[in-house]
Amino acid sequence: MERKATVSDAELEILEALWSAGKALNANEIRGILNQSRNWERTTVLTFINRLLKKGVIGQEKREVYYYTPCIEREEYVKEETKNFLKKFFGGSSKNLAAALVNSEALSKEDIEELRDYFNQNMEEGRGKTK
Repeated sequence: MERKATVSDAELEILEALWSAGKALNANEIRGILNQSRNWERTTVLTFINRLLKKGVIGQEKREVYYYTPCIEREEYVKEETKNFLKKFFGGSSKNLAAALVNSEALSKEDIEELRDYFNQNMEEGRGKTK
């Protein structure tokens, strides 16, 4: 992913609307989706759309009005943000993240068991990485 700019929480809501729609949307359609949980004015939505365009996170196509599509898949975005989070707070170490979660009691015993089973299954399927 070439995106280097940070996406704000509000901008992420625009992206989520586009990802969930699975097709190009115009500003009014985006606003309609967002207004199910937000009450943003049209100008607010347009401001966030313009910011995302400048950052290269979404693209636009002129039809009768402008239609917008994400330039990145949600899964790729989440993967990149997860890497950034690990680098920023845990020196890039997922082991340190897991330790922090366990030590903060954010994970229940059941959560830990599910994660163990998940890791074991992925190791058996050859998806585990070695450093």
